[in-house]
Amino acid sequence: MTAPSLNADLRSRAVVEAAALDWQPSPSPTVWRKRLYLDGPKEAGRVTSIVRYNAGSAFPSHSHPDGEEILVLDGIFSDEHGDYPAGTYLLNPDGTSHAPSSADGCILFVKLRQYAGAGRAQLRMNSNALQWQPRGRPGVWHKPLYRQGGYREWTALLRFDAGAETPYHDHPEGEEMYVIEGSVEDEDGVYPAGTWLRSPPGSEHRLSSPDGATVYLRFGGIEIAEAAS
Repeated sequence: MTAPSLNADLRSRAVVEAAALDWQPSPSPTVWRKRLYLDGPKEAGRVTSIVRYNAGSAFPSHSHPDGEEILVLDGIFSDEHGDYPAGTYLLNPDGTSHAPSSADGCILFVKLRQYAGAGRAQLRMNSNALQWQPRGRPGVWHKPLYRQGGYREWTALLRFDAGAETPYHDHPEGEEMYVIEGSVEDEDGVYPAGTWLRSPPGSEHRLSSPDGATVYLRFGGIEIAEAAS
């Protein structure tokens, strides 16, 4: 049987409006998900999802082969190491484990098995405590989240003031973003809050936001060879 896949061709541009998707069950009866990208076995492949924990939800302790990245979008996410409010960024590298839960419920942006490699840092960062830094264009700001020597990808939060835009730029190793608040647009469309967009290596665009926006950005690290896995 062919392994299930969703937006698995990394050569192709992908756009998904998560708000239009139905919540699907997970292995836990109180945790739900909206898959945006899946390549490989249903519960063991590379996957990017929006995940919702009902109040009182808990998962048993589990490990993170090839790493796990979490951005808390709403509510408070918890594990045995602490409580993480909206705006918290977590990177759990290969070899780590935890038992996640949420007393009052939460919504997360989650990437699984997309941070392979030894020696990655484990991060628990409240981005609300970081200062916005100028990004080189008037009205465009960023908060760096993860960048580490020896690995090609980096992640950040990007904020647009109303009317701001980035310069026209290319993506030598691809770009991925999730619109947290507001909306952004480029030459190909308009992307409201809740939209996930992946641009393949070699693509180009200019992003702008007439009314302002905040987005999660992952730049680089998209390896075309993986599309044939």
